[in-house]
Formats: sequence, structure tokens, C-alpha cells
Amino acid sequence: MSNQITLLDPSKHADLKIGNADFNHLAEQHILPISLHEFARAATEYPIVFVKNAETGEFQAVVMLGLKPGQNLSVAEGQWLGQYVPNVAKDYPLGVVLNADQPDKIWIGIRENCPQVGTEKGEALFANGEETPFFTQRREAIVRHFEEDQASKAILQLLAKKELFVQQALTINVNGEQRNINGLYMISEAKLNELSDEDFLDLRKRGLLGPIYGHLTSQHQVHRLARAEASA
Repeated sequence: MSNQITLLDPSKHADLKIGNADFNHLAEQHILPISLHEFARAATEYPIVFVKNAETGEFQAVVMLGLKPGQNLSVAEGQWLGQYVPNVAKDYPLGVVLNADQPDKIWIGIRENCPQVGTEKGEALFANGEETPFFTQRREAIVRHFEEDQASKAILQLLAKKELFVQQALTINVNGEQRNINGLYMISEAKLNELSDEDFLDLRKRGLLGPIYGHLTSQHQVHRLARAEASA
């Protein structure tokens, strides 16, 4: 996914429009990041796992869209085949722009070279120097998604502190071929059950048991991906 993003400017981008969703830029993305707020919907279709940043040690929740790098079984000819579209895909080609000198402010940027962006077709972002209702709705959604992502980072740090993550390989059979998928992390149900009553109650009070069990049950969706690959 292109990261070249330009801060939106009503004067510079007065004529810009965003056309219909086109997901071709994700055709080779086998995982996408999601927030914990997306678990309930995403778990009904995709395996939810975690990856670890080797440099920072931070964990990130992701949905698996394919069983190997370069494979996205949810995108075909620019269309999203599944029912649930992760927020990071829905927000494109818009996104958050941050300034280290003003950490409390959030700006919205656009990927100008995206095929969806132009001046001829689509929904206008500005009219008479003011943002359109379309852009207002998109902007508010993007800010909300960003705030959910930030909250998720803090929660995953908490789960890591409680030592609930374990590295685990997935073994899946695809058309008679046994395939091992490495480098993934899961929440250990055994470690979850070993938590003290106090720690377990803390997770419940924070509303985290739903996302945790959603993650655990979503592992069965790996077989759906295997069937999708086999029939592709």
C-alpha cells in the first residue's frame, strides 16, 4: 500500500474527487492491520493473529487475507470479496497525517497518485472552500479509526505485560500440501486461564474478554482461506 500521502489543502485540492472503491493496491497484501474494535466483525471471516515489531517489540493485530506473502484471497479485479472490509482499507486513499511538533493535532492527507483520485468523477472533497458532507463523514471516520488504533496499542502493551502472547506456527493442509506459517503470535488460552482472579477481572472490566475470545475462535477461519485458495 502506497505511503506517499499529501496534507489536504482546500485551496490546492479544491477540485479533487474520490471515485468508487478500488482495492487493487491490496491485491498482494496477505495481512492487514486492524484495531481491537474490529475484532467482532473481522473474526467472522478472517483469522486474527498478531505480529511483533522486531525493533520496538510492539504487537500489532492483523487479519490474514492469504496463506502466503503476495496472496490476498479477498480481492479480485479491484473488488473486495468479503463482507467485512478492514478500516485501513476503507479509509484509503485518505489517511492521518501527524506532525511531531504538534502531537495533539490530527490532519487528513490524501494519496494523490491513487487511481481513485481525480477531478472528473467521484465525490468532491470541497465546495466553495468548505469541506463537503462526504468529506466530513470520511474525516470523522478516519479520526475515530486512528483513536481506536491508538487505544489498541495501549491494550496490546497491557496484554504483553501480562505475558499472554506466545509465538505459534500454523499448519494447514492446502490441496494435499502441508504448509507451515511462521512468525505469528497468538494469545495463549492456557496463560489466560492461569491469570490470577485479579488480573482476569481486570481484563473483564476493561471489556477485553470479547476481543480475546474473538481472536481465539477466529483461528478456525484459516480453513476457510485454505478452501478459498484450493478453489481459486
